[in-house]
Amino acid sequence: MPIKLLQPEVAAKIAAGEVVERPASVVKELVENSLDAGASQVTVEVGGGGVEFIRVTDNGQGIPVDEVELVFHRHATSKLQNAEDLEAIATLGFRGEALPSIAAVSCVSLVSCSAGEAAGHELQLNWGQLAQSGPKGCPIGTSMTVTDLFGNQPARRKFLKSVSAEAARISDLVSRMALAFPEVRFQLKVEGRTSLATTGSGRLLDALTSVYGPQVAGAMLEVGWEGEGRKVWGLVSPPSLTRAGRSYITLLVNRRWIQSRTLSFALEQAYHGIVPERRYPLAVVNLSVPYEEVDVNVHPSKREVRFRHEDLLFSAVQRAVRAALVASSPVPEVHLERGSSLSPGLSHSSYTGGSSWGQGRLGIKSAPSDHGPKAVEVMPLLRVLGQVRNTYMVAEGPDGLYLIDQHAAHERVLFEQLQERASDKAPLIQPLLEPVVTHLSPAQEERLQGCMEALQSYGFLIESFGERSYLLRAVPSVVKDASEKMLVEVLDLTDSQAPLMKQEEALAASVACHSAVRGGMSLSQQEMEELVRQLEGSQNPHTCPHGRPTMVHLSSNHLEREFGRR
Repeated sequence: MPIKLLQPEVAAKIAAGEVVERPASVVKELVENSLDAGASQVTVEVGGGGVEFIRVTDNGQGIPVDEVELVFHRHATSKLQNAEDLEAIATLGFRGEALPSIAAVSCVSLVSCSAGEAAGHELQLNWGQLAQSGPKGCPIGTSMTVTDLFGNQPARRKFLKSVSAEAARISDLVSRMALAFPEVRFQLKVEGRTSLATTGSGRLLDALTSVYGPQVAGAMLEVGWEGEGRKVWGLVSPPSLTRAGRSYITLLVNRRWIQSRTLSFALEQAYHGIVPERRYPLAVVNLSVPYEEVDVNVHPSKREVRFRHEDLLFSAVQRAVRAALVASSPVPEVHLERGSSLSPGLSHSSYTGGSSWGQGRLGIKSAPSDHGPKAVEVMPLLRVLGQVRNTYMVAEGPDGLYLIDQHAAHERVLFEQLQERASDKAPLIQPLLEPVVTHLSPAQEERLQGCMEALQSYGFLIESFGERSYLLRAVPSVVKDASEKMLVEVLDLTDSQAPLMKQEEALAASVACHSAVRGGMSLSQQEMEELVRQLEGSQNPHTCPHGRPTMVHLSSNHLEREFGRR
């Protein structure tokens, strides 16, 4: 094919694909414009997951009438004057690509009025083409409405997730922006319902209370460090308050929400040794650094940045957070009574031959399966020998040795039990003597609304209890610790499942993961034998619901070779 220039509309759609990935991308760009305009109040309204309707309204400085039509021209911006300005970008936006990219794949209406003007101005565009322009009365500020997103690109819509999932992404985004700008009053309305409202008081703790609730906010620890023109400040959770994923970590550089593996690792390293493995803190960490030391022009979404002195920032974050943790929880001293001694390398659980709480810990039954014997043996009969590091069960089979991950194995057993009862529409329900009050973040609430029917099919009974608060009245019988933390983790784990898993399967997998016996727990011989028998009767005993192996096999031939018998 000969080389030729692309048609303008084709080039516009390609550029839009880089900037506008999904509805949350639109909200991000519009809210950033509002913040750059000095707004103290920002209202976000969405419908249909943001595909059908998005509106962002602010009380910022507005756009002068003679500049309104320029905003939809590519690379038209008020935030840069020359190339030197790229060396120290102090605004959230700067390229002048967002609005023309959004307009290329949607129908847009812009209404704006700046101070000193008698009236505002309205501009409407359909798929990048001007449809209407004229004066319109409105307060000082800007309101941008986006409808029928990707209406001219149906293939793009196919790659979007469900309405509730896209709404949850928007809720998460607005929550992060509210944490970055606590002095701005944010309001988020999803399908006409207020999902988030912050005070705009300027206190980070107040914004965090609006997002995560008073119980979480009340436990947070203050972080503060300053030196060499750099500053680290914010709030982090104590070691007793953790989550199952990293989604509660908010990193801000000069008030810009970013993703940085280096800084995330620095934060996690501060908790190393004081929180369990695969547990992560809640954190809002701000880094103030000279603008010339940060390059934000390295990715279309501006979520990734480069640092001139990344090692210094890594050290600053790690030390600041660690200092906050040590100050709030000093390392305890060990006092030995006269005549006592400690044996290094041996824990008390190494000597326990049984369990004081018996079979109830596993939540499984040793009764035979209702389905009768299987026609094909998918797993050999095993003889349990013991436990390694309170995490792996050791068993002997017809052809060698088996190491079984007790958590993954229990996950598989519970997962199939939950699915079987749900398919029979007869979930085993455990009513709670006292309902548990649970306060959810806006993103969690959207996930809850999207999977409420599936939750009920597995045995959850949840009722609304005010603004973003819910009463947990019953749980599946396999759940042993019905708490606010449990429901939050189930919702978080459900959201992080592999995209190919159906919602019901993802939910069952998350309930099973939360309820399964953990690595590090000492099991009695009887408990291990019951778990192995249940695993032998599973339909797919070789992997957990997330695809991790439940066991590894050392064949007799392999053992004989290793010991020089062959």
